[in-house]
Amino acid sequence: MSVRPVPSVPPVLLPPGPEITYAECRQCGTLIAGLDGRYSCGVCGWVNHHSEGHRPLPRAEDDIDHTAGGARDNWLS
Repeated sequence: MSVRPVPSVPPVLLPPGPEITYAECRQCGTLIAGLDGRYSCGVCGWVNHHSEGHRPLPRAEDDIDHTAGGARDNWLS
């Protein structure tokens, strides 16, 4: 019985997922964690602007749950 080598398949290149980042709250100094440079402090309520993140936010159309009919199609009855 002969064994045939399995052809190598190139790995699928997926975009990297969100990265957990850390910073000090600009209002109270608490160490906070966020995703891709977007932070919200649970102690004092400070939030940085979404444009300060490390990568662009995804569009609604990129979400698999987004419907073409608009937001009302996702409401619970």
